[in-house]
Amino acid sequence: MNARKAKHGGILTFVFMLISLIYVFPIVLVLINSFKKKAYISRKPFAIPTGKMYVGLENYVNGIKKTGFIDAFWTSLFITVLSVAVIIICTSMCAWYISRVKNKFTTALYFLCLFSMIVPFQMVMFTLSKLADMMHLGNPLGIVVVYLGFGAGLSVFMFCGFVKSIPLEIEEAAMIDGCTPLQTFFRIVMPILKPTCITVAILQAMWIWNDYLLPYLVLDMTKYKTIPIAVQYLRGGYGSIDMGAMMGVLVLAIIPIIIFYLACQRYIIEGVVAGAVKG
Repeated sequence: MNARKAKHGGILTFVFMLISLIYVFPIVLVLINSFKKKAYISRKPFAIPTGKMYVGLENYVNGIKKTGFIDAFWTSLFITVLSVAVIIICTSMCAWYISRVKNKFTTALYFLCLFSMIVPFQMVMFTLSKLADMMHLGNPLGIVVVYLGFGAGLSVFMFCGFVKSIPLEIEEAAMIDGCTPLQTFFRIVMPILKPTCITVAILQAMWIWNDYLLPYLVLDMTKYKTIPIAVQYLRGGYGSIDMGAMMGVLVLAIIPIIIFYLACQRYIIEGVVAGAVKG
């Protein structure tokens, strides 16, 4: 029986390894083509850049110059970091309140957050664009409010599951020692929520960093561009694209989020499992 399990385990490991290679292959392909001349990217996309094909860092330099990548990078970084921080703080406090205060209001609030996960973005994007324009949210600070609204559903759901696993006696002991509700949350509850906070941060950061449609609808394009929007500016008239510069910029855009994911990924399973606890 054990030999059969070991055999099946080896087969499954091999299958999942092949699947993981399929997912990684597009990234490797972009990296390889970022060092080729534009003519060879279309003609020989799978070839290793050697000899005449190899252009060094020329594509990266052209991409940075043509897209205004540096400004777009800082705009994306500011929006992502601030949005993730606001989402974590606000939704964790909301989930703690929902889990500890049981009444009709908190129940309705919880289901409202869940409902926001179901509604397709396409149903609200035109209304959202108009409302954001009326409220002057077309700037990096304003779009953080929009991201908080769209990111709240999943985050509240995950935090609620984790908070239910925290013994209530710990919070009662803190209050007996003189802690206010805010002190109890930030000194007792928040440190315990660390695995779920990191999981939420990873999921939200990957979404916000790579998001194209929401910044395109909300931000003032004459003043602010995120990296996905800046990449689109490499498309010329009549469908022409500077493929070399685009490959270089795509690699530069991918690197930060991959580094962030690799640094935090060991916490993600722990956070997801903890967030699945039933109350």
